[in-house]
Amino acid sequence: MEAIRKQASRFREQVARQQQAVLKQFGAGGYGGSDNLITDEAELQQHQKLEKLYISTRTAKHFQRDIVRGVEGYIIIGSKQVEIETKLSEDSKKYGSENTCTSGNTLSKAALSFGRARAHMEKEHGNLLKALGTQVAEPLRAMVMGSPLEEARHLAQRYDRMRQEAESQTIEVSKRQARMREMPGNHDLVMKLESAETKLHDLKSNMSILGKEAASAMATVEGQQQRLTLQRLIAMVEAERTYHQRVLQILDQLESEMISERQRLEAPPAPSVVDMPSPPPFEEVNGVYTSQTHNESTDCMGYFLGEVMYPYNGESDTELNLSIGDYIVVRKVTNNGWAEGECKGKAGWFPFAYIEKRERVLASKVTEVF
Repeated sequence: MEAIRKQASRFREQVARQQQAVLKQFGAGGYGGSDNLITDEAELQQHQKLEKLYISTRTAKHFQRDIVRGVEGYIIIGSKQVEIETKLSEDSKKYGSENTCTSGNTLSKAALSFGRARAHMEKEHGNLLKALGTQVAEPLRAMVMGSPLEEARHLAQRYDRMRQEAESQTIEVSKRQARMREMPGNHDLVMKLESAETKLHDLKSNMSILGKEAASAMATVEGQQQRLTLQRLIAMVEAERTYHQRVLQILDQLESEMISERQRLEAPPAPSVVDMPSPPPFEEVNGVYTSQTHNESTDCMGYFLGEVMYPYNGESDTELNLSIGDYIVVRKVTNNGWAEGECKGKAGWFPFAYIEKRERVLASKVTEVF
């Protein structure tokens, strides 16, 4: 339909130009001239501007509609995915809480962690779908169906109909001018020509006013379409970016927990501390931790970071409680198997064989030490 409309518009302009050429050739008899023609330069520019605005706003409307359809389809599919993943989350948590495995609870803990993380991710997914609906689809749908666009397009269509009427009236005037040249001095023909020219003048005047009004309305709608569509695209990108960032954080935490459980499952038995002597006395003086030598012998290796490889529950207030994956600042190591350091803001003794020295540690892990 658009191709036919363009072709018809070009055909009308071509006919009008041909009419102008004919009238220029035969219009020197004294009744009107080129000033009365519909195809003057200003009017032609106005018509071309409106045609471009009409095409621009229609294309933007179709793009907005495509975005709305795409987002609505994404929401429908995403809602089904949330439903399926939520069921998986519930099944995982159920297994984790009801498992009666006799060889350990490592898998149960991992299942619980997986279920909780999956539930959290699906909550974020639901928030994303809601944001896409309220911040993207609804505003664009309102503009596609809104009255400003329809009113502006209606003005443009009225202008187009009036322009066609003016073109027909121009032909009528040219015919009457030709008759006047054939029968000069005919009072009836003079009256009819004057009436036709007056009607053409009124049409051109009204058409000019309506064309400016339609062009202004269409330009306003075009600007609104451009701004709103860009804003909604940015909102969609920001919503998806926030969602993926939060999901990545959840997955990082889940991976850490599950790897910790796997290490606990696969780890060899922890070194025995049954035959180790008690740790040296430990006391805190003015906020500075100190330790005395045990049997007058303490190996000082300098401060370094260590990663806990086996869990340890301290048996006194001077001993640290350690979990696999913790990082500890080791400050002293004795020759009888004990080390002294700080972990999670607490200082104390722990079996040195329960940790491994680390040369490089992520900055996020270092902050967990203090």
